[in-house]
Amino acid sequence: MSEPSTAPERGHHRLIARFEAIPAAGRAMFWAAMAGIVFNLLNTAMRHMTLSVNSFQVQFLRYAFGLLVLMPLLWRNGLAAYKPNGLGGQIWRGIVHTLGLTFWFAALPHLTMADSTAIGFTTPIFIMIGAVLFLGEKMVWARWVAAMIGFVGMLIVMGPKMQGAGGIWTLVMFASSPMFAASFLITKALTRRDSPAVIVFWQSLTVSLMTLPMAIMHWTPLTPSQWGLFLVAGVLGSTGHWCLTNSYRMADISATQSIKFLDLVWSSLLGYLVFSDIPSSASLIGGVVICGATVWIARREAAERQVAR
Repeated sequence: MSEPSTAPERGHHRLIARFEAIPAAGRAMFWAAMAGIVFNLLNTAMRHMTLSVNSFQVQFLRYAFGLLVLMPLLWRNGLAAYKPNGLGGQIWRGIVHTLGLTFWFAALPHLTMADSTAIGFTTPIFIMIGAVLFLGEKMVWARWVAAMIGFVGMLIVMGPKMQGAGGIWTLVMFASSPMFAASFLITKALTRRDSPAVIVFWQSLTVSLMTLPMAIMHWTPLTPSQWGLFLVAGVLGSTGHWCLTNSYRMADISATQSIKFLDLVWSSLLGYLVFSDIPSSASLIGGVVICGATVWIARREAAERQVAR
């Protein structure tokens, strides 16, 4: 390979070399942090859209444009490259994920960004419980402790918001967490036979098709700027999943869990800058408690697996 001839090329190669010299866990945490930023930007854009466009239409267009962004890859690799090894699992995941998204998008315009993020931190707790009930994993005492701590954190977040009309939307957002957990567990099973690219493609396709009828029923004309924002959302969604895939490729998922704390920072900051949201102390404290329980159990089980080797 020839040496880079210009100063910018040499600088680019040196930057890549320095990044590659960072330990794999450090690079994984970088990509996980980038994924968190990108997904929070995406969530901010989607909340902005749900304030003026029906949630069913927003949900459909979010995934339809995500599918549109994948079309160049489909054209390059061919349809056969995205054929799943069994269609049933992909359809079931699409159904479960669509249900979760329906709850999430419906509640999104009624809650602050920090509240939505803090409630979303309960998803790993449901994943842990679901793995015991449906995948036959052993429920050790540490998992029970983490689940109880997460439950306490959930009460801290949701308790003050259960009075008045806001309590309904808090429950609706909370209902999305077990649905997303079920979607993750199905995805975990699908990765044994299908590539991430196949799973992401079929997720975009199934969610788009399943949300299309309700989107048509509630359709309203969009402005050019709104169409442009949905295109940006499609790019953000694909970029976020690419960053997350890089993170998972470089290190165990448990090694990057501590970065999840930053999601509460990004969502609070974006909520304040874009919507003038003031995150409540209950949301911040409860979010830290829930995420802390998740990080603790993830690192503990990673350490146990390391010792077992």
